[in-house]
Amino acid sequence: MQQNRVKPIVFATWIGIIVNLLLSILKAVGGVLSGSRALLADALHSASDVLSSFVILFGVKIANKPPDEEHPYGHGKAENIASIIVAILLIVVGIEISISSIKVFYGIVPPAPSILALFILLISIGVKEGLYHYKSRLGKKLNSTALIADAWHHRSDSLSSVAALIGVGLSILGEKLHLSYFIYGDAVAGIVVSIIVMKVGYDLIKASATVILEKVLSKEEIQHYKETVFKIDRVKRIDQLFARTHGSYIIIDIKISVDQHITVKEGHDIAREVKTILMDSHVEIEDVLVHINPYFDNEDDTNN
Repeated sequence: MQQNRVKPIVFATWIGIIVNLLLSILKAVGGVLSGSRALLADALHSASDVLSSFVILFGVKIANKPPDEEHPYGHGKAENIASIIVAILLIVVGIEISISSIKVFYGIVPPAPSILALFILLISIGVKEGLYHYKSRLGKKLNSTALIADAWHHRSDSLSSVAALIGVGLSILGEKLHLSYFIYGDAVAGIVVSIIVMKVGYDLIKASATVILEKVLSKEEIQHYKETVFKIDRVKRIDQLFARTHGSYIIIDIKISVDQHITVKEGHDIAREVKTILMDSHVEIEDVLVHINPYFDNEDDTNN
């Protein structure tokens, strides 16, 4: 199941790398020619997308390696680690954009960018929004946190381009109408861009850290797993069920009570049946660890 995810994720990531390379070059050249700080900052953002995409490729490759002696539960969390690296890159880029933009207010009043910057930003917004929706849908379909993180990197780039578009427009308008405060619109846009980028980075770190710290699923989220187990008549009671995310898949730890008079072999067969039915009924489950308890009418006597 895990191997089926690799090709579409790698393909989508390479599309992002190629598009971001072209966009970063276009924005950098356009930023120099038009004199737009916001566009140059946006070019840096697009360039950081290229680096983050290579991190995603590495993370996905590691995550889909089969389990080994040192990693018996697999390497699924590598995707979440890749997501955190991408998020840190976003925050670093956001800080750099903010510092660069703030410096404008303490220097010579910058000239307004040319209208070329507006056209480049419009192209960027359209392309990046398209990439966001493509990768976001694919990431949710394949349950890939790394691909979803990469999608949000595209969305943050799109939002930063929108902010830059407004700022550049205000700067051009301010110069034409001789409105001094509007001339700083380009720099203000750069600051807004930085805030957007850093917020996205923070949210990605928070989401990925939850998985790495192995937060278990809620009672509501595991209810359908319990219903599946109770389809087995010989399971008298579910004493405990923990489901934890391990990257793109789920690991289940379950304790069940069975008739105390059956043989060890029969208990083993029931445990194997529980594991089989859970994994066959829910494709996201990668492994199930089953503990057998003897069933007593009085729950307080159950050996957990």
